[in-house]
Amino acid sequence: MNIVSSFIPFPPITWWSFVLKAEELLLDKVEHFEKMSYRNKYAISGANNPIQLSVPLVKGRNQRTPMTDVLIHNEEKWQVQHWRTLVSVYRQTPYWEFYEQSLQHLFETSYTHLTDFNLATLQWTCKQLKLKVPITITDTYLASYPTDTADIRHIKPAKDKEQLKDFPRYYQVFEDRIGFQPNLSILDLLFSEGPMAKGWIEGRLGMQ
Repeated sequence: MNIVSSFIPFPPITWWSFVLKAEELLLDKVEHFEKMSYRNKYAISGANNPIQLSVPLVKGRNQRTPMTDVLIHNEEKWQVQHWRTLVSVYRQTPYWEFYEQSLQHLFETSYTHLTDFNLATLQWTCKQLKLKVPITITDTYLASYPTDTADIRHIKPAKDKEQLKDFPRYYQVFEDRIGFQPNLSILDLLFSEGPMAKGWIEGRLGMQ
């Protein structure tokens, strides 16, 4: 089964449950940007509540622009903010030091287009998960795909909340304060489970 997806930075855990089983991952660079989606944001844990980290965009998030044309608003120094937040939240987790150096490089590299940053985060995560699924970037928009391709471009945070009541638990650093938070960014699982993250997804979410 092939998978077609939007360009998403550090996708949520359930996204990876589809991609781990894929023969090929198709990334749609021609679809239009959608607000209230994962296309420029990812969710992590926090001491008092979940934190949503957003990549600021030139012209804001209300644009109807092909993903390949969406530009990052770098004047806001968002990478510094994101990195400081990640350090503050996760430096006490079991596997922070395991990923720190290579992850920091992503936030010290300059990106102009949103798709470039998102692709870099996907490639980094695939490397950490030892996932070798071929990635193809599409040049033509298709509203629908053949039956041998699962389309997960529609996933959105708001839809997730209705379907995650029985999400399997794993260690989260602030669970004692804010309760278990389901389907955060893959970063949250990596910092908690480390090299076992891939096996956790396959074992706990593999029946999706």
